[in-house]
Amino acid sequence: MIWLTETIEFPGYDCTSEEGVIALGGDLSVERLTHAYKNGIFPWFSDNDPIVWYCPFERMVLFPAEIKISKSMQKIINKNEFTITENTAFEAVIYNCKNIDRNDGFGTWITNDMEQAYINLHKKGIAKSIEVWFKDELVGGLYGVEINHIFCGESMFSKVSNASKLAFMHLAKNKNYKLIDCQIHNEHLASLGAREIDRSLFLNILKG
Repeated sequence: MIWLTETIEFPGYDCTSEEGVIALGGDLSVERLTHAYKNGIFPWFSDNDPIVWYCPFERMVLFPAEIKISKSMQKIINKNEFTITENTAFEAVIYNCKNIDRNDGFGTWITNDMEQAYINLHKKGIAKSIEVWFKDELVGGLYGVEINHIFCGESMFSKVSNASKLAFMHLAKNKNYKLIDCQIHNEHLASLGAREIDRSLFLNILKG
């Protein structure tokens, strides 16, 4: 496995392990993160571990035209009980994604350093958020990185049923993205229309 040096360059894609790991180490600077996402690479690691960089062979993505909205979700949308905003509470969204109790076990990977790194990306206009409000309370949302008309989703949260789905559907229906990168297979996102594609196809779309 290749360890990164001070330069932001990553090894070639042929260095990817069977688990999808392409490199270890480095830092979470704005420059390195931006370079990583432009090349289809993202960090995913736990506290006290080295930074692990992934570029899996199969990429979970949603093409916006393929979003699945159930009849029950359409009824919720039609009621207009929730307000959806963009980039008005990024730090609150990532805080909730980091700290909310989850059943899927995917909440702990947002370390303090990771949280600050994406806040730094947001301040540069690269990381974006969608917020879902009920009255004046933030009840759901998601955040990710916008690169070349692709939204690379990082995490989402819900404090009430369906709030994160509303954020995801808003992203698919109201933004002009070529695709939404969901990174790795997730049954929840598969139920909304996301599917796996070959890495080479994903990279062609990303860099096209």
